[in-house]
Amino acid sequence: MIKSDISRELEFLKILQINTVYKEKSTGRTCFEVKEALENSGFEGYVAYGRGKHNDKNTYRIGSEFEYYFHNIMARITGLQGYFSYYATKRLIRYIKQLSPDIIHLRNLHAYYLNYPVLFKFLKIADIPVVLNLHDCWAITGKCAHFTDIQCSKWKKQCYSCPVVKSYPKSYFIDQTKKLYSDKKKWFQDIDNLTVVGVSEWTSNQAKMSFLSKRKILTIYNWINREIFHPRREKSNYPIKDKFTILGVSSSWIVGSPRYEDFIKLSKLIPDDMQIVLIGQSDVVDFPKNIRHIPFVSDTNELAKLYSSADVYVHLSTEDTFGKVVAEAMACGTPAIVYNSTALPELIDEGCGYVVKKRDINGILKAIYLIKENGKNFYTDKCLLTVSKNFDYTKNTRQLLNLYNSIIN
Repeated sequence: MIKSDISRELEFLKILQINTVYKEKSTGRTCFEVKEALENSGFEGYVAYGRGKHNDKNTYRIGSEFEYYFHNIMARITGLQGYFSYYATKRLIRYIKQLSPDIIHLRNLHAYYLNYPVLFKFLKIADIPVVLNLHDCWAITGKCAHFTDIQCSKWKKQCYSCPVVKSYPKSYFIDQTKKLYSDKKKWFQDIDNLTVVGVSEWTSNQAKMSFLSKRKILTIYNWINREIFHPRREKSNYPIKDKFTILGVSSSWIVGSPRYEDFIKLSKLIPDDMQIVLIGQSDVVDFPKNIRHIPFVSDTNELAKLYSSADVYVHLSTEDTFGKVVAEAMACGTPAIVYNSTALPELIDEGCGYVVKKRDINGILKAIYLIKENGKNFYTDKCLLTVSKNFDYTKNTRQLLNLYNSIIN
């Protein structure tokens, strides 16, 4: 369907995506899926990425492990994340010149693998249209990917005296957020043909309050591959007790983080006929007895089985520009409970689950009891309908390809 909509207007289109990772985590999977959509439409998709090793056609690794670790250490010492990896970025520019893409699609640029002065100097003079995808809020701040928990709004005018300077991207000694913000503002404003894409209405609205406000800003929701994420009858390879199951998924579970601490509080309130299953990396040695921990699951088919086996998906993150794991759970027919914070309420249509006041554990428990009383099947059809309507892979990648088409034309 994508091919018939787009390729009749353009005989050829070459898109280069730049992202921290490829095929890994949510943004890496998104890069792969866009590359796949382009190729299925008769165009060429390329991905340049900073971490990991892949042998896929039309992919390019930016820098080496040594360059990454050197950049990481120097950023912590100097506070200047994005001002090292000089030669790695020079090699990337040679690759771009040789490739000659029609559009460069910037995704997550942070994580110690690019030299921003070198990259943006090239983008300013290259005369190649640029799409900036806001998977988080890093692009509009001095350094932060998120800012709502700390209630900081300095990014609307000028970052300085950062309250979380020692958080990612870490700086041990020096607060460089004033320089980082000013440089970033100039770099993005110097790109003549720049289009901004938010992954939610909330994210797009933040961009409209930033130095990107005069650019074209639109929303294209993240999507779910419903060929993978759909209700499964097969049991997971991870044995789970036959109890009412509350599922939570995160890339990591860190002691002290709101999502971890709130699940610990929840574990103390649920009755014996309920259990919590947490998926994701963690250094925690001893979880409470009613919490089953499963390390990070890279196999998406296995993940879909785990979503399907749960009675309710509970997402206790307080800051999300989208919340893809929530949509994945709903695609598997499982109702979700989220906090009324950032973009998360956008995902929960009526009948798909519940939105609860931020950090209100008693409210979360009340919503869990309501889902248990109604039964999972009461919500399943509406969950599937919402995902089909708002987060369908084919529909939403078509929106992106249509955007590429409109930019070229």
